[in-house]
Amino acid sequence: MIPLVDLAQQHAALKEEIDAAIDETVTKSAFIRGEALERFESAFAEVIGVSHALGAGSGTDALNLAVRALDLGPEDEVITVDNTWISTAFAATLAGARLVLVDIDPATYQMDLNSLERAITPRTKAVIPVHLFGHPAPMPEIVRLCRSRGIHIIEDVAQAPLAEIDGQQAGTFGDVACYSFYPSKNLGAMGDGGAVVTNNDTLARKIRRLADYGQDTRYHHADIGFNSRLDTVQAAILNVKLKHLRDWTGKRRRNAEIYNDLLSDLPVKRPSEDARASAVYHLYVIEVDDRDRCLEYLRSQGVMAQVHYSSLIHAQPCYEDLGYTDDDFPAASRAVKRILSLPMYAELRAQQMESVVATLARFISSNRP
Repeated sequence: MIPLVDLAQQHAALKEEIDAAIDETVTKSAFIRGEALERFESAFAEVIGVSHALGAGSGTDALNLAVRALDLGPEDEVITVDNTWISTAFAATLAGARLVLVDIDPATYQMDLNSLERAITPRTKAVIPVHLFGHPAPMPEIVRLCRSRGIHIIEDVAQAPLAEIDGQQAGTFGDVACYSFYPSKNLGAMGDGGAVVTNNDTLARKIRRLADYGQDTRYHHADIGFNSRLDTVQAAILNVKLKHLRDWTGKRRRNAEIYNDLLSDLPVKRPSEDARASAVYHLYVIEVDDRDRCLEYLRSQGVMAQVHYSSLIHAQPCYEDLGYTDDDFPAASRAVKRILSLPMYAELRAQQMESVVATLARFISSNRP
């Protein structure tokens, strides 16, 4: 079997370091806001290139904290893409804001600039670009569209730590950026975890306060807040893994190049990388005819491919009241029927990728007219 991601292999290579980090935390019994969390927040901020990194309970919590910290709520419109994981949309809705969805660039699957510009109204208060699959959104243009109108930018970088566009890291363009450390992410914990990063001192203080029951001092609750903390054990594990992130990212990019070469003669759409971009390939996503049968065949042969994601936000029952149809999102509606994520992780070997592509080629060959 070739898994979509092999966490066991990653953890086996780091077992001694991770065990030592966990043992240190257990010995100190500082499970909440311990020293390891302080070290991680400082180190992660330095890696991303921002002033503040604030640990959160999950990537979903990070988004909720960012939206709340910017005081978004009823009467405000928040724009994001239709092809993201639902947490991005929920953050706007749970704050009481009106969710506005836009289409994608069919080449990169990132936010379409023309769709974004058409969607902006006087009520638009925030845009949430999602750096989906590890490819950066077109942030220089998004910044130009938003800054002149006083619109906040919340970057969803859950799938794209270290991705760059125009030589600048994703997560450093907006007012605030949100990360997920879900185990399968490029930088993953051994449980849930997330972070919010910002260069704004005032926002950083508010986010930390909101994450700690709204407390500005102990037992004094200035805001109605959350209990959202990156626990010290997870921070200790992330301290070990963070040192390897750049190396893992380079290996993901190398594996993407191998896939690109192996797939060059097959009738599939390979990932397109913006000429200005450096993607980090959280996922390696192709488009293929008869996707569902292809997925079934691959998995029957031990290739654990997957679909990210099989339904668009506007088609979810909880968002039927928005009144959108597939015709409002032609690029996303076409892609969602065709996309397929092939196994991708730093430790993936060339021979495994050859086997993945050979299995895919057998399916395509057997289904040609």
